[in-house]
Amino acid sequence: MDPVRLLAMAHKEWIQLRRDRRSMILAFALPLLLLLFFGYAITWDVKDIRIAVLDDDRTPESRGLVTAFTSSRYFTVVEWLDSPARVHDRLTAGAALGVLIIPPGFARDLGAERRPAQVQLLLDGSDANTATIALNYADAIVARHGARGDPAGGEPSARRRAPPLTLQTRIWYNPNLESRHMIVPGLIAVIMSIIAAMLTALTIAREWERGSMEQLAATPVGRFEVVLGKLLPYLVIGLIDVALTVLAGMLIFGTPLNGSMMLLAAMTLLFLIGALGLGIFISAAVKSQVLATQVAMLSTYLPAVLLSGFLFDIASMPPVLEGVTYLIPARYFVTVTRGIFLKGVDVTVLWPQAALMLGYAALGLGLATGVFRKELDA
Repeated sequence: MDPVRLLAMAHKEWIQLRRDRRSMILAFALPLLLLLFFGYAITWDVKDIRIAVLDDDRTPESRGLVTAFTSSRYFTVVEWLDSPARVHDRLTAGAALGVLIIPPGFARDLGAERRPAQVQLLLDGSDANTATIALNYADAIVARHGARGDPAGGEPSARRRAPPLTLQTRIWYNPNLESRHMIVPGLIAVIMSIIAAMLTALTIAREWERGSMEQLAATPVGRFEVVLGKLLPYLVIGLIDVALTVLAGMLIFGTPLNGSMMLLAAMTLLFLIGALGLGIFISAAVKSQVLATQVAMLSTYLPAVLLSGFLFDIASMPPVLEGVTYLIPARYFVTVTRGIFLKGVDVTVLWPQAALMLGYAALGLGLATGVFRKELDA
């Protein structure tokens, strides 16, 4: 491999890229736009859960329980019901996600030694994820409220004065449970897997469609030099894009970067080489810019979003799909970005991902070099 020919090939590709405004916009503007859009659009934080209340006890104790719900940042009372007949209508119409029912005698049972006080929370399960989160919030609020005793000023009963077991929890790495802090690092991985493949998916196909492959075929530049020379400008662009998205994630979304920036750069380099090589492989295989873009989107977007662990827990997937995720490079880069951002882990933890991404980079370059042909059809 001749460094002079390699740099000349990279310079030629940079000139072509600089003259293509659409590619420049795709390279620099689209990653930031996608980060901002999905960073604000995707959230697993559930707040302002709308509930209606049917209070058949009408005592200070029952009002204290409702206050425990509303004083949290999770529940909002949107309606007070005066009849059990309206419960079904409120849930069916979607006016409330849940209905809190406090039966008669709640205050009496709350002060009893042997008979526990009972309340009922009916939830709309058509949105199973939100309903599950709301149920967990309600369980925690009721448990904390019961441990505090009578909010109306009375003494807690002996049954609640000394609980047999107390659980003290502490959350590491994301103490406020902000879903955005988990989404932004994963987004960086997903966005770069899509952008990298799309950018290089146009390179070889552009040469064929513009008729410049004849000139390239007449040069002494080898196949690997062509592939690597075309890859280098996009590799620099990819590193700049990652730096910009990391900076935007920290400044706009407040996502902490607890790990090493140098380690993140090295891992990003391995990932980008593989992703860019995949794009060149697609471009050389199909020889059409439109078709190459479509194939690149199909082979990167859906797998990166659905099978990388970005949105869905891989361990919860069926065994067949869980096995397929090992073939998705974004899976490893999502683990890397979240580990470096949130946990501050080092290479002793991330070496399996580094080794797999190194193999992915070698495979991407190998496929691109193997498929690319300078020879023209007779």
